[in-house]
Amino acid sequence: MLLIIRLLAIVIISGLMSSLIYAADVNEIIKKSNLASYYAGDDGRAQARMIIVDANGNKQMRLFTILRKDQADLGDQDMLVFFSRPTDVKGTVFRVTKKMTSDDDRWLYLPALDLVKRISAGDKRTSFVGAHFYYEDVSGRNPAEDNFSLIKETPEHYVIKATPKDANSVEYAYYHVTIDKQNYIPMQVQYFNPSDVAIRELKVLKLENIQGFPTVLHAKMTRLTDGSYTEMQFRGVKYNIGLPDSIFSERSLRTPPKAWLK
Repeated sequence: MLLIIRLLAIVIISGLMSSLIYAADVNEIIKKSNLASYYAGDDGRAQARMIIVDANGNKQMRLFTILRKDQADLGDQDMLVFFSRPTDVKGTVFRVTKKMTSDDDRWLYLPALDLVKRISAGDKRTSFVGAHFYYEDVSGRNPAEDNFSLIKETPEHYVIKATPKDANSVEYAYYHVTIDKQNYIPMQVQYFNPSDVAIRELKVLKLENIQGFPTVLHAKMTRLTDGSYTEMQFRGVKYNIGLPDSIFSERSLRTPPKAWLK
């Protein structure tokens, strides 16, 4: 009887240890993925084009330039997005101060009103200037807001389930992210409702190595409920260009740093 009890104890302890190692591995995968996706180089610049297509096939386009600087890898981060086309959004600027230990600060400058509008934490899951991408998609979701579990592994990918810790803060119940084992870039993300129906999907359509960093050059976000979507394309991507801290300020909203936007 004593031997059986000891064997059961060994089995239970082994199972607990395996679970702890499993969880640690998943968190390490997420850490590497977040680093690869949002922290390439110390800073960066890219020109972007968004093509927004509604359920009836009507199209809109947005052109903008992104400037980004990291305060530390996997740490705080500054970002500016300057819109140049079309006319109705020209001069609009999106500014983010990304924080790891608290809610991000987000602002939108509306030139027609000469107004700096603060985007509340509750609005981070709303449309980014009419696109199917949300404000949080652009600046990145804080991994601390989710619980992760590895649900599948293939020779090429990890498939991880992420469940929000605060269910009331998002419009989905959970999401699955498929991460490339070679470069840790998320190649697909599917968002599910409480009925386990996929409602939204992100796919990477083109990926290239730029200055030694895997870089997404074409991605598509689809609303699966009606087939509408937004494609995001990047060009002129450069890293480690020496962006000064001073440009990430309210002044740049009204007076863009033109020398860094070329």
